[in-house]
Amino acid sequence: MISPRRLSGRWQRLDVTVRDLPLGLLILAGSFLPALHGNGTRVGDLPTRPFDALTALALGLECLPLALRRRGPAVCLALVSLGFAVDQVRAYHSVAGVALPLALLSAGAHLDRHRRAAALLFSAAYVPLAVVLHRLGSGGETASEFVTFYLALVLAWGTGAWLRAGRAAEAEHRRRVAEDTRTAERTRIARELHDVVTHHVTAMVVQAEAARYLTAAPDRLDRTLTAVTDTGRLAIADLRHLLDLLNPDHGTGTGGGDRAPSAGRLLTLVERTRRAGQPVEFTEEGTPAPSSGSADLVAYRVVQEALTNALKYAHGSRTSVRVRHGAKEITVEVGTDGSGSAAGSPGGSGRGLAGLRERVDVLGGEFSAEHAPGGGFVVRARIPAGNPS
Repeated sequence: MISPRRLSGRWQRLDVTVRDLPLGLLILAGSFLPALHGNGTRVGDLPTRPFDALTALALGLECLPLALRRRGPAVCLALVSLGFAVDQVRAYHSVAGVALPLALLSAGAHLDRHRRAAALLFSAAYVPLAVVLHRLGSGGETASEFVTFYLALVLAWGTGAWLRAGRAAEAEHRRRVAEDTRTAERTRIARELHDVVTHHVTAMVVQAEAARYLTAAPDRLDRTLTAVTDTGRLAIADLRHLLDLLNPDHGTGTGGGDRAPSAGRLLTLVERTRRAGQPVEFTEEGTPAPSSGSADLVAYRVVQEALTNALKYAHGSRTSVRVRHGAKEITVEVGTDGSGSAAGSPGGSGRGLAGLRERVDVLGGEFSAEHAPGGGFVVRARIPAGNPS
C-alpha cells in the first residue's frame, strides 16, 4: 500500500498542467448536474434557457482551459472568457461561470509578461459583452450592475496580483537569507583561516629568522629547525581539519566534525610559542565545564591571536597568559610588556582582533584590546560558557 506521503510526492512530480486539470473537470461535471442548472453566474436579465447542442462546447471552453491557469495564464484567460461570453449570451447561466474569476486570479498571480496589456484587453472585451447582454435583455439590468460585476472581476485579478507580490517578497526574503548565510559562512571561514594560518606562519617566520643566527650552535640550530618543521606539520593538520568543515559530508558521520580544542591544547599552544623564542608565563585556573559549548574554542582563539601578535610585534618580550574557567564563563587575559622587537615578523591586517571581538560578541561576552599603562598590550575577554552555537 502506498503511503500518503509517497502518493503526495508522486502527485507533486506530475506536470503542473496535469495537476490543474482536475479542477476544470470538477467544475465541468458540476455544471451538468440538473440541480445546479440555472444557479450559476448571471450577467444581464436574460431568462435561463435549457442546455442544447452548443452547451457542451461552451462549458468545455469555460472549464477545461483551467488546466493552463499556471502554465499558460494568458491563453487560459482568453479561452475561459470566450466560453463565459457564449454561456451568458446563450443564457445557460451554468456554475461553470466560476471559472472566469479563477482564470483572472490565476492570471494576476502567474502572468509574467504583458500584464498591463492583458488587463486592458480583458477590460476592453468586457464592454461589448455588456452592451450585447443589455440589448438582448428586457432592459432591467442597469449600467451600475454591469460595473459592479466588472469590479468583482477586478477584485479577482487584484487578489491574484496580491498573491504574486507576496510570493515575490517571500522569494526575495529567501534570497537575502541565503546571501546573508553565504556571507556569514565566508566570514567564518576567513576568520578560521586567519587564526590558523597567521599563527603558524608567524611562528615559522620568527623561528626561521632566528635560525640564521645559530649557524655556530648546531644543537640550537637543529632544535629551531625541528620546531619549524613541527609548526608546519601542525599548520597542515589544522588546515586539513578546517577543510573538513567544508566537506558536504561534514556533520553526517562520514566527514570531519567541528570540535573545540581538547584539554591541554592551551598548554601546547604556549609551549609552541615558547619554542619560537617568546617567554610566556601561563596560568590556568579551574576545570573546563563539560558543556561549555563554543566558549572553549573562542578562548583558545583569543589566546592564539594574542600570542601571534606578541610574536609579531613584541618578539622576545615577556608575555603572560591567564585563563580562568568558571561555572558560567571563561575569562582570558594576555599581556605583553612590549619590550621586544618586531624585526623579521610579518605585518598584520587588523582582521584578527576584529574577528575575536565578533566571536566573543556572538556568545554575549565582553572583549577588549588596549595598550597597557606601562607599555605593551593587554587583551581581555569574558566568554559566557554553555552556548552550543
